[in-house]
Formats: sequence, C-alpha cells, structure tokens
Amino acid sequence: MIPKIQHTTFDENGQYSLHELCQLCRVHAQFIQDLIDEGILSPQGKTPVEWRFAAIEIKRIQVSIRLQEDLRINLPGTALALQLLDEIEQLRQSKSNLERLYSLNNRE
Repeated sequence: MIPKIQHTTFDENGQYSLHELCQLCRVHAQFIQDLIDEGILSPQGKTPVEWRFAAIEIKRIQVSIRLQEDLRINLPGTALALQLLDEIEQLRQSKSNLERLYSLNNRE
C-alpha cells in the first residue's frame, strides 16, 4: 500500500491568526504562547485575538517541534538553536553575495 502524501501550500506574504496557526501546525495555543514567551515567535498585534503570524513562523514552529521531540531539546535550547540556524543562514547569504561580487569584479 502506498502512503498518501499530504501537503499544504502557504502564501509567503500571508498572515495567520492564532487559531489558524494552531490548526496548521497541530499544536495547542499554550505551545504557541510558550514560543512567544521564549522569543521564538513574534506575532503582530497586542492580544491573542489580534495576533497575526507571518508564514515563516510556521517553519519556526515545525523546527521547534522537531528539536523538542526528536532531540529532546528544552525550550531555551530550542530558542538558541533557532537563533544559530538564523545566523548560519545569514552567513550563507553574505558568503553568496560576496562570491557574486568577487566574480563580477574579476570579470572586469
């Protein structure tokens, strides 16, 4: 029997409510609140009813879940790991930009 593959497409510029985020990620609102308290997520809005989350927050939630479940990393450790992953991505972008600039300069 072939397993059924399920996928969801997200609008990069989309904004999601707390309720939508909980449904999409299959988590409780308290888990989202814990991620916010730890600085992992940054909702727009003042109260949970007003909160809106960018689509990128979905990936951060998924990575947080995997770090906690698969590697047994606690919440502060998860926040640190995500911060380091963000820094690695920024360094890769900078490296790529420098390589492009260097290759352009060498052509002249």
